[in-house]
Amino acid sequence: MLIESYAFGRMTVGGELYTADLIIIGEEIFPNWWRQEGHSLCPEDLKVVVERKPEILVIGTGAYGAMDVPYETERFLEEQGIEVIWKPTAEAVEIFNSISGRKKAGAFHLTC
Repeated sequence: MLIESYAFGRMTVGGELYTADLIIIGEEIFPNWWRQEGHSLCPEDLKVVVERKPEILVIGTGAYGAMDVPYETERFLEEQGIEVIWKPTAEAVEIFNSISGRKKAGAFHLTC
């Protein structure tokens, strides 16, 4: 699945417009994604990702990169065999869309 467009607070995927944070895994979309600590990503926030075992997770940290990915979270994901890339969301969308031939997931913060 590809992301068709992203602008601050808005993402179009599969012809649907989303205006809240979301996770994409394969052909599944998990809308209205909330994190326990707001702008700090915890392993618990990615339970659905870990359960589905992608090879790679691309994290969009917001338009201005406001969401933090602590070292502990990155290490936890890598221990699960998941490669992790995080960038501000516009750049993360480009990376996510460029990945083919691998089971991928994306977790995207759409605003700040």
